[in-house]
Amino acid sequence: MLVSTATRSLLRSNGAVLRQNVRLMSSVASSEKQSSAVGHNTTVKREIHSDPPQMKSAPPLQYASQPTYLPEDAADEKEEEAATSGMADRFKITAEVTVSKIFPAGFGWQSSSIFAEEYLGYSADSMAFALTTGLGDAIGVMAGHCVYYAAKKSITGDDSINMERESQTGLLLASAAFCSGTAWQPLVDVLQGANLPFMQVFAGTWIGCGTAFYLGLRGARTILSGPCKYIHEPTYENSKTDKSLSVAIGGATGFFVGTDTAYLPAQNFLFDVVGIHDATPQLMGCAIAGTSTGLGFVAAQTTLNAIYPAGKLWNDGK
Repeated sequence: MLVSTATRSLLRSNGAVLRQNVRLMSSVASSEKQSSAVGHNTTVKREIHSDPPQMKSAPPLQYASQPTYLPEDAADEKEEEAATSGMADRFKITAEVTVSKIFPAGFGWQSSSIFAEEYLGYSADSMAFALTTGLGDAIGVMAGHCVYYAAKKSITGDDSINMERESQTGLLLASAAFCSGTAWQPLVDVLQGANLPFMQVFAGTWIGCGTAFYLGLRGARTILSGPCKYIHEPTYENSKTDKSLSVAIGGATGFFVGTDTAYLPAQNFLFDVVGIHDATPQLMGCAIAGTSTGLGFVAAQTTLNAIYPAGKLWNDGK
């Protein structure tokens, strides 16, 4: 009796636990179904809204039509502008030097040669004649340089032109011109005396007088840099610019050989351009001489302007 009662109580307890477990399992299953349904609905919503936004479908030309400026492009443009400006400045200075110094140098040399022969009685192969023509060359450079810059300052009112500085610069260049002008006649006499072809006389004079100008320029720097505050002493840097200027001066002296119409006229390619004949009036002959040196300088300097890197040439304003 007691066992039967205990058994029935135990069975009722186990049945209650079993019913409770069934309810929990049903609740979990229901929750899973609801989660699945929610997940399904979310997926459907994502699929519905997965189309790209309207702004992405804008035509690409709207963006391509607007140029892009990079720092590298700006740097390249500045370099091109600087190169163009630098080349223009080179030719401007070349023209100024031709007018103010190179033409007067040739004019002065020819004028002094006439004075030496006709008034001083020096023969063309004498050292006195060579020194006189060298002095005439130097006077032409000094006078031409100072007159040009004095006139430029007066006409333009440019206060940056310092005539004391220009006078010292003229003295420096005139000293070098004295050396190349003195060397010209003896050097040409030696080369022509060796019966060399015209082009070899032309080239030899270019090299020889260009070297004489360079040595004179370096020597003048050494001597004049002390008393003259605007003349720089010899340095490695100005030796490079002095060399490039001397090459152009050599070209001027080489073209000057073309004024001699007596030596191998058939080979003289400058015969009809700058030839000075016996019947040529003296004043016209001086003008032709100045023109010949000017042409030679411009021809040589134009080549240098074209091939030299920026900042390495004598007329780069350094």
